[in-house]
Amino acid sequence: MSDPAEPLLSARALVKTYTLDHTAIEVIRHVDLAIHPGEVVAVVGASGTGKSTLLNLLGTLDTPTSGEVVFEGKDLFAGDERGRAVFRNRHLGFVFQFNQLLPEFTALENAAMPLLMRGEGRATKKAAALLEQVGLGARQRHRPGELSGGEQQRVAIARAMVGGPRLILADEPTGNLDTRTGDAVFDLLVDLTVNAGTALLIVTHNEALSARCGRVLHMVDGLLYPEGSQPTEAAARSR
Repeated sequence: MSDPAEPLLSARALVKTYTLDHTAIEVIRHVDLAIHPGEVVAVVGASGTGKSTLLNLLGTLDTPTSGEVVFEGKDLFAGDERGRAVFRNRHLGFVFQFNQLLPEFTALENAAMPLLMRGEGRATKKAAALLEQVGLGARQRHRPGELSGGEQQRVAIARAMVGGPRLILADEPTGNLDTRTGDAVFDLLVDLTVNAGTALLIVTHNEALSARCGRVLHMVDGLLYPEGSQPTEAAARSR
């Protein structure tokens, strides 16, 4: 078990630069971040400030231009992509704004997918138990097209949790839902992760939801600031 005083995941001097029309655009600008075991953290910011890019870097879905992403003392980009894929499957869970469920599979099959990829024999049993937890015990045999938006996102949460991840990365998990459904999905996600002792990092533009997290960070023009210290966009660009 991890020492809660030590970061579970940390970013060190993280930079991501894209080139557009021969011009370098720095989307993530020397970000430092530490997430501890069991912590619930929100990253808030307007669209286009780099929130999703940061999440993709932390989740090893994208590669930084420079800097490190470290999990329990190990630099995740020191190895190859195959190793990172194994790491993601065993230690991370993802919840996206657009749930990315596979339309040809049932809710049960979608929720079980991370364990099926590992070849675990009890994959469907574990997935069924999680679907019960998220209130979809009677909908396990339905395909995504037969479920509401909120139900689809509940399946995505079950899929993220089924493998027993150490950290959930959620990118605008309520952004495609109405307010009432989004609030219910948000509460479910936080409750499940807190009860499981899983760390949770949520990227959102919704400050009302972020206020219910244990810690809030603000992203402005590729820079990350603690709550209460974020500058204006113009001031950030001057740095």
